[in-house]
Amino acid sequence: MSSDNEQSLAKRFYKDVTFASDDTGVRILLDDRSLRTPAKAEFLLPNERLAEEVAMEWRAQGEKIDPNSMPYTKLCNSAIDGVANSREDVIDAIMAFAATDLVCYRAEAPDALVMKQMALWGPVLDWVLQYLGADFETSEGVMHVEQSPETLARVRAVLEPYDPFSLAAFHVMASLTGSTLLSIAHAAGLFDLQATWTAAHVDEDWQISQWGRDEEAAARRTKRWAEMEVASRTFALVNEKPA
Repeated sequence: MSSDNEQSLAKRFYKDVTFASDDTGVRILLDDRSLRTPAKAEFLLPNERLAEEVAMEWRAQGEKIDPNSMPYTKLCNSAIDGVANSREDVIDAIMAFAATDLVCYRAEAPDALVMKQMALWGPVLDWVLQYLGADFETSEGVMHVEQSPETLARVRAVLEPYDPFSLAAFHVMASLTGSTLLSIAHAAGLFDLQATWTAAHVDEDWQISQWGRDEEAAARRTKRWAEMEVASRTFALVNEKPA
């Protein structure tokens, strides 16, 4: 028996999925029809590497089209329909994470957790200072620490040149990690994806080591990890230099 969700899905209306490039970008073609976004905008991608990921999702659909099985398409729709029309709002949202960045708030105890945070977060702040000239203040406990306008401006300057697809992907990464600085370090290649994820979850992993694993929380984390993978790869594909 089909669920209500399955019954509400649109039927597949195409056979072949290809893409075509011109000077304006890359279009996804469902048979001979160009894909459109939910807002009916032209679904135009920056390069064929990202287009191939989207095309594979559409090829993999069965008799019905399940948007939940197409995370690359979803992220690109967000970039085209949302981010492209509200760049500064998205940058503001990312900067809100930077103003209260995860890596700036350290535990007071126990010593083992303090050392883990120092080992995983210290290199991020050192790198940000060395390469961006942004000197972030840290705090113990939950006491808010105010970052200087100059420091935040240096981080914003990194984000301003990003295209809508990069910004959409970066916003997802910052949201999932709670850290603009970790996301910048990952985007620059300082940390690989797994190391970034581990650094973002040092507190959570500590709690698990002390009190055990909660299955519902673990399921949510698995889902968030999948979103992080897609965002990271999207950012990499958009910014990868052609061979």
